[in-house]
Amino acid sequence: MSFGCQSMTKKIKKIVIKHPNDAFISQEHLSKHWKEYGYVEEPDFNSVLKEYESFEKVIKDHVEEVYYLPKAETVGLDSIYTHDSLKITKKGAIYFNTGKKLRQKEGFEMERLLEEKGIPTLGRIQSPGLMEGGDVLWLNEDTVLIGRGYRTNDEGIRQFTELTKNFIKEIIVIPMPHGEGEEACLHLMSIISMIHDKLAVVYSKYMPVFMRELLLERGIELLEVNDKEYDYLGSNVLALDEKNCMLVAGNDEIESLLKEKGCNVYTYEGKNMSYYGTGGPTCLTCPVYRD
Repeated sequence: MSFGCQSMTKKIKKIVIKHPNDAFISQEHLSKHWKEYGYVEEPDFNSVLKEYESFEKVIKDHVEEVYYLPKAETVGLDSIYTHDSLKITKKGAIYFNTGKKLRQKEGFEMERLLEEKGIPTLGRIQSPGLMEGGDVLWLNEDTVLIGRGYRTNDEGIRQFTELTKNFIKEIIVIPMPHGEGEEACLHLMSIISMIHDKLAVVYSKYMPVFMRELLLERGIELLEVNDKEYDYLGSNVLALDEKNCMLVAGNDEIESLLKEKGCNVYTYEGKNMSYYGTGGPTCLTCPVYRD
């Protein structure tokens, strides 16, 4: 079976998503747990289902094979954001010990599904190592940026480096800001989304100077998200391939900038499903194979 995603922008051929029926489950379940998970507000379950239908259609229209992560008693609301519990390299999957404690069993559920699909396990980040998928960004097949913050620590980065030393040439550690505090969801991919190898959507206010300079030195054009749209997940853009991308509806300025650069932009209403849980389209998806 083909697998591997050492790119953020090549065409997605296979992907894992999770339906809200299997993650949010019901309005009663949301009412009981949304505060515990740190959501902005309580999502409306019926609105979530409508939002997901639009999101899911875009995915199915562009991706050949879509796998669904099943319901599991061991995980909670955040399991809808399938990106964070692993990264799939050309040598196999690396499962993460997430910085958010409520999410630390998600990787085991993902491993069950992917091993059934024939995807080998390369390794697992073990405690005291912490890592989340939103902090691991491929600039290209040989180069990885890793955000070092509250969700990903030095030991997690050390273990990831050891697991990938034979096939990744460069790992660049990006120190993340305190932002809104320890409980806030601030990943590296909160401030940068690669659109293709020479174009990225960014929020430079939270970006270290050396990182911004590095991107520009490597010939990557930066499309800046304004403060309002950053707050509404405007910097969270999923590249379906190098011409097509998706983001939460309502981020009109960055949508316009992307279209000016020749991108086809697909949007979905995401207030309940994405904004309240701080998880945009990249968070909702775990690409299994890009080619």
